[in-house]
Amino acid sequence: MRDFLRARVAQGMPTVPLPFDATAFPPRFRGRPVAVADLAGGDAADGQVIDAPSAGAQHGRLLPVFDRGACLFSPEETTAHVAFTCDHRMASSARAGLVPPESEFELIRPLQASMRRLFGRSLRLRSVAAGSCGGCESEMTALSNVVFDMARFGIQFVASPRHADGIVVTGAVSQTMREALRMTYDAVASPKIVIAVGACAATGGPFRASDQVNGGVPDDLPVDLWIPGCPPHPLTILDGLLRLLGRIEHAANDTALAARSETGVTEA
Repeated sequence: MRDFLRARVAQGMPTVPLPFDATAFPPRFRGRPVAVADLAGGDAADGQVIDAPSAGAQHGRLLPVFDRGACLFSPEETTAHVAFTCDHRMASSARAGLVPPESEFELIRPLQASMRRLFGRSLRLRSVAAGSCGGCESEMTALSNVVFDMARFGIQFVASPRHADGIVVTGAVSQTMREALRMTYDAVASPKIVIAVGACAATGGPFRASDQVNGGVPDDLPVDLWIPGCPPHPLTILDGLLRLLGRIEHAANDTALAARSETGVTEA
């Protein structure tokens, strides 16, 4: 017992502190994609949006226009003009927010005050794996470990939609899971929230060309939070949730984090 206590004292507190700007990510972490240089030439149409980090025309010159929802954050998407920073803040309140102009991004708008009063300190979520490879679910499982400890913020996953305040959707939503997803959503009492996690939930991910998937969360399901990634880092998920609940405000350290992340471009 003495050896155990001695080891725990030596290990210290492993839980990630809030805010997360002091977190050190591994060298190969791929966060928010940015342009590293303007692109020249090409004939793309004005305002074109590309599914993954690539080029689109804007204001008479070619600039990268990123759809973070479709991005798989893979080495193949790293080019001479596209790089990934160490900025984990990528979630958005709207699907269009994942496709910002000229690599800019808008942080999440918190829920309305009445919703924050209901869910701000006690949020129960039902996870629906609607045709997923299992990667996003693994990252969400990590949210409950001692490092991220999602429960300290009052957020927990539950086994039944009857006990939930909302649902978390992962996967490309296969044809066989679409009705199950709808039934789960209907079983959650109103008011409720919907969170789409991962590239598959946003666009279908690498499976979207298949006629067996819906291409992400159906349009008739109102999504309150879009979290990109393949899979997203646990801190990306947790940051999105806490901003949605109003637990993290737009602060001065957001600007400092963004500036620092631009210098931490990861390797391919």
